Amino acid sequence: MTREELLALIAEVQARRSELDTVEVKTAKGGTPKRLYESLSAFANRPGGGVVLFGLKEKEDYALVGVGDVHRLQEEITHLASKDMDPTLRPQFIVEEVDGVTIAAIEIEEISATQKPCFYKPAGLPKGAFIRVANTIRRMTEYEVFGYLSGRGQPVYDEETIVQADLTDLDERLLNEYLDRLRTSRPNASFLDGPREEVLHHLRIIFSEGGKARPTLAGLLMFGKFPQEFFPQLMITFIQYYGTSPEERGPRGERFLDNRRFEGSIPVMLKETERYLMATMRKNALIEGLFRREIPEYPIEALREALGNAVAHRDYSPYARGSYIQIRMFADRLEIKNPGGLFGSVTVENLDEEQSTRNARLMRMMEDTHLVENRGSGIRSMVQALGEANLEPPRFDDHRVSFQVTFHNHTLLNPETLNWLNQFSYLPINDRQRKALVFLRLHPHITNPEYRRLNHVDSLTAGAELRGLTQMGLIQQQGAGRWTSYNLCLEDKMSPMKEVKSVEDQILDYIQFHKSITNLECRNFLKVDRMRAHYLLKKLIRSGQLSPVNSGRWRYYVLKR
Repeated sequence: MTREELLALIAEVQARRSELDTVEVKTAKGGTPKRLYESLSAFANRPGGGVVLFGLKEKEDYALVGVGDVHRLQEEITHLASKDMDPTLRPQFIVEEVDGVTIAAIEIEEISATQKPCFYKPAGLPKGAFIRVANTIRRMTEYEVFGYLSGRGQPVYDEETIVQADLTDLDERLLNEYLDRLRTSRPNASFLDGPREEVLHHLRIIFSEGGKARPTLAGLLMFGKFPQEFFPQLMITFIQYYGTSPEERGPRGERFLDNRRFEGSIPVMLKETERYLMATMRKNALIEGLFRREIPEYPIEALREALGNAVAHRDYSPYARGSYIQIRMFADRLEIKNPGGLFGSVTVENLDEEQSTRNARLMRMMEDTHLVENRGSGIRSMVQALGEANLEPPRFDDHRVSFQVTFHNHTLLNPETLNWLNQFSYLPINDRQRKALVFLRLHPHITNPEYRRLNHVDSLTAGAELRGLTQMGLIQQQGAGRWTSYNLCLEDKMSPMKEVKSVEDQILDYIQFHKSITNLECRNFLKVDRMRAHYLLKKLIRSGQLSPVNSGRWRYYVLKR
């Protein structure tokens, strides 16, 4: 961390008068703070890590009070991180003089997924493991610790034998269709022509337990007649709310407009859920010649991908078998939430690039039946489908015990939004930056990964274009380094700052920014012909606001002094 980044973090904490998701504040005026291991553990387990600032006093609006003994602070933190934490941590220190007092900070890197959870050894697991939630720290639950530990290897809960069930609980029609499909797609797999029970055993659809063949969990979920007989909560629920929050009531005081549950095998559940959602969501009509085409509120491709992922990647361990997949439809969004956070090395930031499968056997069965692709392209397909519908990319939230995908139904480029964007027409911004401004109009901030997902660009391009918007004064940076985000500078984001400017005012704004304008630049800028540009420039000369410079083809115009 540089001095500039440290100062930026201090300024943001003081401006907000609160700690940040990525920044915790400690006084350390009278010595090393107690229970500092909680912060080390929480930030080491947090995606992206975090920073602990020393020398600010929370009760005085985070005023700079300085660190009492910075050398002792460093020694004690180094000992704590290297001797008492598992795994060993190597926090990076920075010490600076700020306004006459000594301010220190430690930057704690996120540890790899294979090492999580980081914990305080004297307390052990789970008591010594902590997690950062917003700007607070709490002890991990047993399930959260289990989620991290299970991510170190390949779980096989989907291959568990279900001793309460037998072969009569499997649907022969679904099994026959699956085996016929495999024989067609894998002509060289000779085992598929063997005795039926051996084939099912080889595919881990069944397994022998106590000398009797019984379904595995994956086999029961994919081909069972009614898996919920054995696992009542392994289903999908749907609730449609009246407004934009669960608390908002309908005209007659009803809590929700619809409440359903979908049961059966995975193929049946997915088909029925998709059909019902498509029938429930709003649709717009598009007239194409003599035909009328309905456009659903959310693209079916994105919806299908999210539902398939929720079923394939949810946690099927005994910890989570009492939880179900939830779909919640609000007036402005659709949420799909499944038990179990992201698995392995996958994070929200690399979700569309990395691949890690919690339920490998189930995933293979779903892939063979074309319910999922298992090629790492699903998230990109989802984002693309939403982009083609002029909707923003989905929002992904990993809460360790659950994972949620959120689709928003507001279009990014409706007429009112385009009208709002006109106030920036004099600035040299590209379409990707315009889309980011619209995104910020609807959300409190945007990060580099969100910009990349919104515009399908790499990290360097996203960073350069976000900095460009910052330099033009349209957005402002919050945080520093890897914790950087950006918010819109306009006070009232959901309405224009002022009435849409006249073309004359837009020309004056253009010159204010670029120092001058030519007839050609005016034509390109306003999308008008030569005569219209000539007329507008002459009009501004007559009104005393512009002055021409040079003549003929070299003429350009500047603001009149």
